[in-house]
Amino acid sequence: MRPYPFTAVVGMPDLRLALVLSAISPAIGGVLVRGEKGTAKSTMVRALAGLLPEVEVIEGCRFSCDPNAVDPACPDGPHTGPAARRPARLVELPVGAAEDRVVGSLNLERALAEGVTDYQPGLLAAAHRGLLYVDEVNLLHDHLVDTLLDAAAMGRATVEREGVSVSHAARFVLIGTMNPEEGELRPQLLDRFGLTVEVASSRDPQQRAEVIRRRLAYEADPEAFASKYDSEDAALAAEIEAAQRLLPSVVLTDEALRQIAEVCASFDVDGMRADIVTARTAVAHAAWAGRAEVSTEDIRVAARLALPHRRRRNPFDAPGIDEDQLEQALQDAEPPEPDDDGPGSGAPEPSEEDSTAGDGEPQAAGSGAEQRTGAGKPFQARVFRVAGVGEGERGRRSRAVTDSGRTVGVQPPSVGEGKPHLVATIRAAAPHQGKRGRSGPGLVLRKGDLRYARREGNEGNLVLFCVDASGSMGAKARMREVKAAVLSLLLDAYQRRDKVGLVTFRAAAAELALPPTISVEAAAARLEALPTGGRTPLAEGLLEAARVLRVERLRDPRRRPLLVVVTDGRATSGPDAVRRSQAAAELLTGVTSVVMDCESGRMRLGLAAELAGHLGGEHVPLGEVAADSLARAVKSRLRRPPRVERWERAS
Repeated sequence: MRPYPFTAVVGMPDLRLALVLSAISPAIGGVLVRGEKGTAKSTMVRALAGLLPEVEVIEGCRFSCDPNAVDPACPDGPHTGPAARRPARLVELPVGAAEDRVVGSLNLERALAEGVTDYQPGLLAAAHRGLLYVDEVNLLHDHLVDTLLDAAAMGRATVEREGVSVSHAARFVLIGTMNPEEGELRPQLLDRFGLTVEVASSRDPQQRAEVIRRRLAYEADPEAFASKYDSEDAALAAEIEAAQRLLPSVVLTDEALRQIAEVCASFDVDGMRADIVTARTAVAHAAWAGRAEVSTEDIRVAARLALPHRRRRNPFDAPGIDEDQLEQALQDAEPPEPDDDGPGSGAPEPSEEDSTAGDGEPQAAGSGAEQRTGAGKPFQARVFRVAGVGEGERGRRSRAVTDSGRTVGVQPPSVGEGKPHLVATIRAAAPHQGKRGRSGPGLVLRKGDLRYARREGNEGNLVLFCVDASGSMGAKARMREVKAAVLSLLLDAYQRRDKVGLVTFRAAAAELALPPTISVEAAAARLEALPTGGRTPLAEGLLEAARVLRVERLRDPRRRPLLVVVTDGRATSGPDAVRRSQAAAELLTGVTSVVMDCESGRMRLGLAAELAGHLGGEHVPLGEVAADSLARAVKSRLRRPPRVERWERAS
């Protein structure tokens, strides 16, 4: 079935332009497409492949070597086959792909037994001189995203196993799509995508109707529908090819470079990658417009595509760019006109009344019991870990057996696979060489000889927050501190590759405010909007937490949970509230738990500490959640002389 035509997609001009510019200049570094589900992200990416010019390759080369610029290090070289032409490829990378599938693999058995390098190419080799598409790139393992971005930036892929190294060319346009509701990319990975585009479905009824009309027509007869757009697609493909030919001759003047530097500096982006990507994008846009020299308009377009995702200062910041700030930076970098008489009258400065902002304090919803309080500023939180050694997804919180990290032992194939352990494999095979008739160099190996490294690293966990939102927590100052502490723990969960969930309880019931997800941004938004008031149904909160953990154990059995209960420990909802809370806590025995004690005032009941005892978890006062508070406590104890010595000196 023919793919949906690129020119048949309705709307989304920014995405269309970003994809075209990346096709013109793959050195830009690819495109990250962020948007809600059902916005034709994948449709446009798959359609782009049909617009790319055909590539000339050496027939029989698995690495698509260019006959006019043969890769001297190509594993299939030296080449003797004739040249051939084929369409540019679109290679799709599955989310669950293993590293060997991405970069390729070496046959260790043949390397040891025969002394030959038998390299099986991966998806990076297949994507060379084409497109590599990763749907839901934010769900891909970080180390694989890093591998993709390294290859896209360097233009080569390298595989190394036990001292054997193979390298091949891997130049491709990397395109990733993601739904931000399912979690963000790490900042260091986000920055390495050249361009980013935010897409959303149109709210215009006429445009939405046209989308439906075209989609139904395509599904009814794909061939007939696509043929209607053949001429438009062919014209666009010809324009892309013409821009590719013009690209090397486009001039980037010193004035244009100064504008680019001014813009990037004004937005306070980290490092120099933003400047370089903006420059490459501006050159590509000039070639696309048929200009031989980069203009201010080219820089303006490039900045809008290259800078939004580089302005984020923490994971909870929304990407975006201030248009007024961009225009001001462009104007500041422009050389003065010869007849410039100075600044014009311009618009009047805003008055103090116009520019005065509120204090940011959310107003209470009426005079009733329910209130909404914003969060204070987050801080570096203490690290809470799950006890024992797990086998979960790679992360940075708790100890686990992983496919990376330090080697702590070896295991035979019957136990599991991973990275082969060369010394252990040779040691297992050596005693049997005489019986196997070895007569020359190399080892006679059997599959049972292979040994694999058992590695211990760190895993990500499920951090489930169970937050008391009752009236006893509703004092503004206290709730602000509580939200700041939870927000800090959410930030810590983000940095440690955890899933997070949010259960709240107030009045007479508990609610799963956010099902477990890798999107800590969604959790932060739900926390910010959390209302407080009413009684304290502690038992219902713990029961809901137990239910959520039970379901998640079935869905994701390898990810171990960490339960964080945020409460002052009071149970005031319904008959026998305290007894029911104790019974609910028993259901959570065995789950690593932390009780964040929010009780304040001179007269304290210590109920949160009792709850921690019933859960078998750690009791942490609210003021000790910050990492520096723990450090101060330890230092003060180390510096303070023992009490007995003070008594002895006094006597």
